[in-house]
Amino acid sequence: MSILVTGGAGFIGTNFIRSWVENSREPVINLDKLTYAGNAANLRDLGADRYGLIEGDIGDFQLVLEALKKHRPRAVVNFAAESHVDRSIDSPHEFIQTNVLGTFHLLEAVRAYLGETTGQGRGDFRFLHVSTDEVYGSLAPFEAAFTENTPYAPNSPYSASKAASDHFVRAYHHTYDLPVLTTNCSNNYGPFQYPEKLIPLMILNGLNYQPLPVYGDGRQIRDWLHVLDHARALRLVLEKGQIGQTYNIGGRAEKPNLEVVKAICALLDELAPNPQKGPRSALITHVTDRLGHDRRYAVDPSRISRELGFEPGHDFASGLRDTVKWYLANQEWVLAIKSK
Repeated sequence: MSILVTGGAGFIGTNFIRSWVENSREPVINLDKLTYAGNAANLRDLGADRYGLIEGDIGDFQLVLEALKKHRPRAVVNFAAESHVDRSIDSPHEFIQTNVLGTFHLLEAVRAYLGETTGQGRGDFRFLHVSTDEVYGSLAPFEAAFTENTPYAPNSPYSASKAASDHFVRAYHHTYDLPVLTTNCSNNYGPFQYPEKLIPLMILNGLNYQPLPVYGDGRQIRDWLHVLDHARALRLVLEKGQIGQTYNIGGRAEKPNLEVVKAICALLDELAPNPQKGPRSALITHVTDRLGHDRRYAVDPSRISRELGFEPGHDFASGLRDTVKWYLANQEWVLAIKSK
């Protein structure tokens, strides 16, 4: 038996595959387009008997169908997505192409594959679609956190494209009886994250004493989830989740962006001191806020906790410290990403 992961060379996909290989004997086939944020080197150390890479697009129906027929996986885990909000504001087309049309073609390939699969192979099959809390929109400071029943209200081209993909997954379950599972996670952090996102950008800029740009007043609140906790939660959903249902995955760690940036500055001053240049917090620069910037995200993970027994294993302070240490110890990876 094996599983097929799409978008596995990206940040969350990389950590999921590495976690899977550590915790399961089942091989992983990774289908990845290897765009700017996909890095095949993240997984190059995994043995060929446990891991294989297919370079390709989830929007290529024939390629996906051939991969399914060849490897006959018991599950598809779909990470493939354009995910950076700023890029979606500047150029929404790619987000529609990958997140909406790509998911549609992937679902069609899975539907065709299952149409030719009978018996236990079909009965055991699962399609796990990995999505985001941003589909729910924005919360006021004292509103209750998002639940699985919160109405969708996406506010950016990125979140709208992910909302559309979620709806297609739901529709294919109800219309075609596809055995789907959906997860909506909060902001992830940890190793291998592409340095356009907040935490790695601040670590690398701060390390090199470059400006630390903070949108607006920096009081936007996010719920932070360590990526390895996310990977563990996804394994639980795949193993024990109820077909057709959605599970919100959160870290129980709501933090204002400015507080996160200041914590990174303090860690860099401790772990990579440079007394001549002074504290990194002096590098913080408030810049014009992002268009349509959501004020607060917060996820209520009660369902996955109650039904599947998941709780985050990382508290934010220690998880952030480990993340800063990882970037400091992996400068060759950083340089390779920057050169790419």
